[in-house]
Amino acid sequence: MSSKRALRRPLWVALPVAVLAAAAVPGQSTAQAGPPPAAVTGSARLPAIPLGEFSNALLPGGVDDDHGVKLGGIGSDLFPAGRPGEFWTVTDRGPNGQITVDGGKRRTFPVPGFDPALVKIRVSGGRVSVVDARPITTPSGKAVTGLPNQRGRDEAPYTYDARRPLSYDPDGLDTEGVVRAADGSFWLADEYGPSLVHVSASGRVLARHIPKGLGLTGTGYPVVESLPGLLRKHAVNRGFEGLALLPDGDLVAAVQSPLAHPDATAGKASRNARLLRFSPARGAVTAEYAYRFDPVGEVDPGEDDTSELKISSVVAVGRDRLLVEERTDKAARLHRVELGGRWNILGSRWDDPATSPALEQSAGRAPVLPKRLVVDLRGIAGVPGKIEGVAVAGRRTLTLVNDNDFGMTDGPDAFDDQGRLVDSGVPTTVVTVRLRTAAW
Repeated sequence: MSSKRALRRPLWVALPVAVLAAAAVPGQSTAQAGPPPAAVTGSARLPAIPLGEFSNALLPGGVDDDHGVKLGGIGSDLFPAGRPGEFWTVTDRGPNGQITVDGGKRRTFPVPGFDPALVKIRVSGGRVSVVDARPITTPSGKAVTGLPNQRGRDEAPYTYDARRPLSYDPDGLDTEGVVRAADGSFWLADEYGPSLVHVSASGRVLARHIPKGLGLTGTGYPVVESLPGLLRKHAVNRGFEGLALLPDGDLVAAVQSPLAHPDATAGKASRNARLLRFSPARGAVTAEYAYRFDPVGEVDPGEDDTSELKISSVVAVGRDRLLVEERTDKAARLHRVELGGRWNILGSRWDDPATSPALEQSAGRAPVLPKRLVVDLRGIAGVPGKIEGVAVAGRRTLTLVNDNDFGMTDGPDAFDDQGRLVDSGVPTTVVTVRLRTAAW
């Protein structure tokens, strides 16, 4: 298929840069100067693959018009597939954007029939090839789609030009994180619920774990209200993003941004996000942790909007050790954290919705995870913007992938007069970064 066409020009970069290293301080990284610790040693791109061709090969007839959109959005996460250079990824919910109409922003879905998919890629030289793809479906084989679930809670979906409303889909998933369990099944992080989704090896949803009280009905797969109800207060489009698989089989899911708790204003000003530890064997959350972002100006000099901070990836690098990526769209840093029992806030006052001031409003009293800066990706030549997927290979090598948003941009000029996408020109890019010393 066209996904196997090779790029002719591999990109190789090996430029050293300065980095910040830090001692483990609760919620804070204290920088110190150091020798050049990291360099990009390889870069590869995904070639242009028509989205309709890709999607209809998995579920025939699902996409009748892809509006010229190419396969992209596979950079939401990255999980090693066993062989060197091979990884499992998951598509985002599909191409989407925003157009302002009568003073209000409308969420557009140019390809509403698109079905999120598990995509196995191979990185070789300068080429990213699709070697396997599995549609995410209900147990009956119906597409889950990437459309919002609930009227009045999720953003209303519209056609590509924001003129006509689309139907909601209770089965819809905004897939972000992906890991593969020892039995060959997958776990996905979803932003809508937010939820944790258990998927069979073939891509069929086995169960979707959602916050208590969410009241999601009409799905074609089992739904379990097993997550804390407080998660219903996540900011719009800021549900679960990062997902890690610990050696004992437990999952750690990261809420992308601070909860809108007690209200949206507090959430946008906060630097305290939440991580949850989930036991698939018990079907329950067993621990919760507070993670404190660095000041936004330290992560992305020149940026002063704290709400631009996000966690996009969490990766297990030990029994209770994670790498956490905190980023804006222009800059990203990786920190190492230890999930010790003393930092568990599950069932504490900080987990109680009635606590005032809330965790999101606490600037120093809440127990936040100690963290140590591993690498600052900003300024490393060859690292693209909007890195969302991170994988590790050994103690000195990182593999990173960006989310190119299917080449979508916001605004009425995203499509031409014939309704064809005006592509942003940002490719899906996988890069390898070599650290000077072992860091985890």
